[in-house]
Amino acid sequence: MGKCYPTVSEEYQKAVEKCKRKLRGLIAEKNCAPIILRLAWHSAGTYDVKTKTGGPFGTIRHPDELKHGANNGLDIAVRLLEPIKEQFPILSYADFYQLAGVVAVEVTGGPDIPFHPGRQDKTQPPPEGRLPDAKKGSDHLREVFGHMGLSDKDIVALSGGHTLGRCHKERSGFEGAWTNNPLVFDNSYFKELLSGEKEGLLQLPSDKALLDDPVFRPLVEKYAADEDAFFADYAEAHLKLSELG
Repeated sequence: MGKCYPTVSEEYQKAVEKCKRKLRGLIAEKNCAPIILRLAWHSAGTYDVKTKTGGPFGTIRHPDELKHGANNGLDIAVRLLEPIKEQFPILSYADFYQLAGVVAVEVTGGPDIPFHPGRQDKTQPPPEGRLPDAKKGSDHLREVFGHMGLSDKDIVALSGGHTLGRCHKERSGFEGAWTNNPLVFDNSYFKELLSGEKEGLLQLPSDKALLDDPVFRPLVEKYAADEDAFFADYAEAHLKLSELG
């Protein structure tokens, strides 16, 4: 069950469907699903349940938020998406960026994630420091995702999104992809994590922390063995993340 946003007009809903088609074309043409998904995640993942600030409300397009260290390189995603957004002025940026994240997963073979429009744009960027630090472990992951109101299962399922994309040294200090095919959304991330470090593939400290934690590891093993289970839990966690606030 999704969040109860205000009902949008028929015109707005039609714009969502047309925009989705445009996004599919862009993401397939540019092979940009990983950075588009990262934009959607980082936009939403700033939400704090206690103060009810941050979250998926379009503020990530503002220079002050793009300058946050965790958002290095996301200006590329904003620029890639802007020509499509200009075609749909009726859509909020808040909806647009989360719709793009849903399409990025779909285009690369991942699960279908429900999308409910109705987010309103906000103008005040959140403070820096609310997103996960790849150099830290399980306590940090629980603290960061706990501020969002997400569970241990959500943490592991969302970590599986690293099946897409790669790190760039100039952006994060790390280099490499997590899987052999970083443009396909599947459960390879978990299989690679369990198989140990390999030359040419990346395992961040925050990835390895999933193996060392007695609650996280059984979920890693479950998702490595059962892609359908991963897809179901990922879709649920992604929906929750995209509707924070």
